[in-house]
Amino acid sequence: MPSIPMPSIPNDGGAQGSELVDLSVPIVSGMPVYPGDPEVAVAPALRAAEDGVNVQRLHLGSQSGTHVDAPWHIDDALPRLDELPLDRFTGPAVLIDARGQAAQGAIGPAALPATLRPGDVVLFVTGWSDRWGHLDYLRHPYLAPETARAVVDAGVRTVGIDALSVDRTPGTGQEFSLAAHRVLCGAGTVIAENLTGLARLLRAREQGRTVEIFLFPLPLAAADGAPVRAVARLGPLP
Repeated sequence: MPSIPMPSIPNDGGAQGSELVDLSVPIVSGMPVYPGDPEVAVAPALRAAEDGVNVQRLHLGSQSGTHVDAPWHIDDALPRLDELPLDRFTGPAVLIDARGQAAQGAIGPAALPATLRPGDVVLFVTGWSDRWGHLDYLRHPYLAPETARAVVDAGVRTVGIDALSVDRTPGTGQEFSLAAHRVLCGAGTVIAENLTGLARLLRAREQGRTVEIFLFPLPLAAADGAPVRAVARLGPLP
């Protein structure tokens, strides 16, 4: 997997006002993808110098980069992307600090607060986005099935993680499993993966700022998922 530099995230607001924070990885040729997914290629299709306009040609999978999974991703009987209500892609963030979790370690339900409620967007902050573009990114922490069940039982239907998957990405000789996906998707949950920059949201929370999340996908018809421009709105300092 090639090393892909991360862009700097601009400061979009004044110190005393609200801020918009980009939580998305850039879509570029050769970027990391889940093993077996289509490789990403971005190339010129038209050039202003010759054709009067610049247009890019894109080749990528629906699960490329920062993206959301619709339930149909893992089961033909479950809702597709365009069958989900728009409010499933936004809401107040509940940040779960799992940065101490070991490589390929399961995040257990004890990490969850007792105050989860319907409408929350639960984001698991592993810190693994710092490894984006490196082989170690594949060895990310993941959700134990019991954790996924506890989230669903609390009425939450939007979950995100700053890692390749909410399930373990198997290494050599390891069993492939979608246990957390099956629990979450089976309940109609939207899953956001490959988020980045979530540590900044933890700092905002420590400052007493509100954090609201937006995960609106490309409007792909009847899809299993789509890339998103994931954004957080940080409220003003109290």
